[in-house]
Amino acid sequence: MLFVCYPKCTTCQKAQKWLTAQGKPFTVRDIKAEHPAEAELRDWHAKSGLPLKKFFNTSGQLYKSMELKNKLPDMTEDEQFALLASDGMLVKRPILIDGETVLVGFKEADWAEKLR
Repeated sequence: MLFVCYPKCTTCQKAQKWLTAQGKPFTVRDIKAEHPAEAELRDWHAKSGLPLKKFFNTSGQLYKSMELKNKLPDMTEDEQFALLASDGMLVKRPILIDGETVLVGFKEADWAEKLR
């Protein structure tokens, strides 16, 4: 499993502790140091079944300073993917990739159900 996170994020820290407690082996990738490429984001989006908007870190400072709440509705999907790939801090985290399963954000009940 690949665990894409921002180490200073408390939600990411909780998710990592949960994975460790479950005995799930995973590889950690710092989203700020090694942000996802556009091709990865497209693949993860397709596997997740989520709307693309769910991949944006809507509570992040960069999202707010760029006023993306107002701009995203007018952007094409290609423009949104390019934007997400431009800076890891725009991407919601953590992201857990396990084969065909992609989980975005940490909700313990969801992770427990999908990672049995």
